Amino acid sequence: MDIALVTGASSGIGLCVVEKLIGMNYKVYGFARDFAKTAFTHVKFFPMICDVTDTNMLVNQTQALLKETGRLDVLVNNAGVGFFGPHETIHPEKIERMVKTNLLSPMVLIQVTLRHLKKSEGFIINMASTAALEPGRFGGAYGATKAGLHQFGQSLFAEVRKSGVRVVTLYPDMTMTPFYDETDFAPHNDHTCHITPECVADAVAQAINQREGTVITQIVLKPQRIGVERKRN
Repeated sequence: MDIALVTGASSGIGLCVVEKLIGMNYKVYGFARDFAKTAFTHVKFFPMICDVTDTNMLVNQTQALLKETGRLDVLVNNAGVGFFGPHETIHPEKIERMVKTNLLSPMVLIQVTLRHLKKSEGFIINMASTAALEPGRFGGAYGATKAGLHQFGQSLFAEVRKSGVRVVTLYPDMTMTPFYDETDFAPHNDHTCHITPECVADAVAQAINQREGTVITQIVLKPQRIGVERKRN
């Protein structure tokens, strides 16, 4: 049975990707710091406690997974965090957390798993953001981490494409997920002003289901309209 690993798998986009991959007959391992609020269970879903900002834990958990499975076919680097506001107001610890979660952890995970992905001619799917492509005010550090992931994905595909590994970068715009729990704004409730985690999971499936020899290297997902709601204190 094909094996997938999804980070940030406890909720939101990550959990929807887990469900989608299980429906595609993958055995799915999920990394997250806490699964206490994750109601989803399945015989093909194996949650593993892992803080991706802790590099030693990330490497050790991944190596343990690979030792158990002996293979890996799909890696989805989905874990992400964002803090927004004038840059002078973003605490250095929050900047460090964004860099470690959004950029460093995918680089480390890919390094640890790449030999297995080459053997399976598998997929690396990186979850970036439209912020990587469209710089905006009050999100410079967040956008920089996602732009770094964008550049890394393009360079990595050029490096490994001859081995058969497919590298795909997704760029979701505002998605209705717990990502916005720590922000002072959220996507507008109007269904035309946000995308859903299921939409992103469908894009993952679309990339995986391409004929052998064709690679969708980039998928941008945007809502039909722009709409943001400010939270009341």
